[in-house]
Amino acid sequence: MNRIILLFLLFFTTLFGAHVDELKWGNGESFLTFLEKNAIPLKVYYNLDREDQELVAEIRATQKYHILKDSKDEFEQALIPISEEMQIHIFKDKQNFMVDVIPINYDLKEETLTLSVKLSPYQDILNSTGNIALATEFLSTYGNSIDFRRELQKDDKLVILYSQKYRLGKTFGEPKIEASLVETAGKSNYLFLYSGGRYYNEKAVAIDGSFLKVPLNYKRISSKFTLKRWHPILKKYRAHLGIDYAAPRGTYVKSAGKGKVIHKGRKGGYGKTIIVQHENGYKTLYAHLKGYRKGIKVGKRVKQGQLIGYVGSTGVSTGPHLHFGVYKNSKPINPANAVKTYITKKLKGKKRKEFLKIANKHKKFIANAIKQNLTPQKIKKDFIYLVKLDRKDAFQN
Repeated sequence: MNRIILLFLLFFTTLFGAHVDELKWGNGESFLTFLEKNAIPLKVYYNLDREDQELVAEIRATQKYHILKDSKDEFEQALIPISEEMQIHIFKDKQNFMVDVIPINYDLKEETLTLSVKLSPYQDILNSTGNIALATEFLSTYGNSIDFRRELQKDDKLVILYSQKYRLGKTFGEPKIEASLVETAGKSNYLFLYSGGRYYNEKAVAIDGSFLKVPLNYKRISSKFTLKRWHPILKKYRAHLGIDYAAPRGTYVKSAGKGKVIHKGRKGGYGKTIIVQHENGYKTLYAHLKGYRKGIKVGKRVKQGQLIGYVGSTGVSTGPHLHFGVYKNSKPINPANAVKTYITKKLKGKKRKEFLKIANKHKKFIANAIKQNLTPQKIKKDFIYLVKLDRKDAFQN
């Protein structure tokens, strides 16, 4: 049964008695506490299958989400993003509460930014676009390859070619930088996105300063990473934001890279979990653990390859395995690509030729952008959005 909903968003302004609230997921909040807070039966969580119970554990602190309430201020629907592609949709169907995992609809715009550095790359990007995520991502792509404080001079040129998602009239998720240029004392420093989300300079050398290793000896990969997949039999979307490594109970789990432990404890369907913060915005997650190595605690620094826990099947699990997740700037990425990232790796052969062709195309576009002084429209804080939707697509645009 479809229900037509008129959604009108203007800073939580009401429409015909119904209203939408934009909220932030709290630190330490779980899906169960969310259900309790909104007077939704806890069986809604316990009736979810294993994959969906894992997914609701992916809701991260400070994530913005929306709740639709009726004229009596009673819960109607909620949309809670778990990645840039998928979201949890909770809705009331007659007297029952239902949960779906559905795609996020968004508009994707290609943007170009050119500017002369006046204060700093971060501040100048922010002043020009109002896009905090773009300023942060730009610094992250260059990593430690440039010392901006020492090498950058006033009026050096900066150019960024990127794509940005928009949802409900606002930027959504992280921008994807395809190519960039920054001058340092008259020297042109180019970066180009290529092969598995890695950045290379114009000599086809990877500059990503972060590297990770597979965290255990495993028998097989029992489940691969996928942001969005339609299951033809179940007739529903599936997402798996990590890799499952099947291994005997008690197998050593080691940190994929050096970093600091920022979470140790139970995490919803993931059971006993450890999260390690690494350099350059990377985090790794180790779930369904049997237990933790003695001495591992929040705040402890670990080395790459250091024992941190043991394979188990805690949480929602059909057997002993490690769920391994990798995140960059809180965005889930494919661990299969991340564990292949090394400090320096030069492209060769056909890949090098293909890369240079792409790089030269971007360089020509950048040169033209400088001549035209291309700049995207600055992001506005105010927005109005009106759309008609049915139950399945409720205010998901």
